Amino acid sequence: MMTHTAAPARTGTAIVFPGMGPSAFAEVGKFLLLDPYARERLAQADEALGHSVFDRFRDSEEDYSVHSQIAFLVNSMAMADRAVAELGLSPTVITGPSFGQKAAAAWSGALSFADVVRLTAELARCEEEFFATSHPDVVTHSFVRTPQERLAEILADFEARGAWYDVSGRLDAAFHMVSVRERDLDDFKARISAAGGYSMYSMRPPVHAASFSALRRKAEEEVFAAYELADPAVPVVSDHDGSVVRTAAELRSMMLDTFDRPIHWPSVVETLMGLDVGTVCVTGPDNLFHRLDLTRSSFTVRTVGLPKKRERERQRPARRTAS
Repeated sequence: MMTHTAAPARTGTAIVFPGMGPSAFAEVGKFLLLDPYARERLAQADEALGHSVFDRFRDSEEDYSVHSQIAFLVNSMAMADRAVAELGLSPTVITGPSFGQKAAAAWSGALSFADVVRLTAELARCEEEFFATSHPDVVTHSFVRTPQERLAEILADFEARGAWYDVSGRLDAAFHMVSVRERDLDDFKARISAAGGYSMYSMRPPVHAASFSALRRKAEEEVFAAYELADPAVPVVSDHDGSVVRTAAELRSMMLDTFDRPIHWPSVVETLMGLDVGTVCVTGPDNLFHRLDLTRSSFTVRTVGLPKKRERERQRPARRTAS
């Protein structure tokens, strides 16, 4: 576990289920077999799907394959289990940016874990089918050190030239996600660099863009129609606008919004602070959200991740997120 202390006066605690980064079998396979919390969740996932998630994850060659996603979900839930059992965590609210929505839905009781496992697998296939024929040349690019005003200039120039783009997220004051056509990516990265920014990574399939409304409809009609959500037992903060989700209908809308609305982490942080949250516990293999300046300056941050990250403390620590 890692703890960073921002010493706020607020007393509430929130679980943050992180967005998904690359989840290679070589890094987490042993953990899935040896960690008791992960073993239990893995067995539940196997039962839900009727086959071995471990075996299919081991044979997968893609970072964001169906079974890579299931493994990430299993690990996130297992680490939340550990936080409750061993750290005595009792969250007053939860949130799940991007892919983390799925774990949040299960943890809140809106869907059973088995249903979330099946939902995750079905949504992964739905996205794969959609992007095979729609927007096949689009990537979502993440970059830092680019103030909002400089980004606005870059996007205004794109617009003037008739180049397509869509904003996919804002994670910190100068940390953004923008979807562009791959043929424009090198030019976009050059402009970011010229503005003093730093390019991090590009994701395919792309995520969280208004242009993907047809994917939202496809997911709603072909996947979500088969699932009945309950009201969450714990309030959930939406990663799109920071609204507090308390009903099944609101949670369903939030999970569909992930396809065609950008992430806005500053809104989440503002809402959590308004709900008296002083400590956030990020549970799962997170390489991003617990490191954001906005997160660290606003909360005491605890992480419960894989063994190499657990049992480690730093007072001031100096990716597809996001899906």
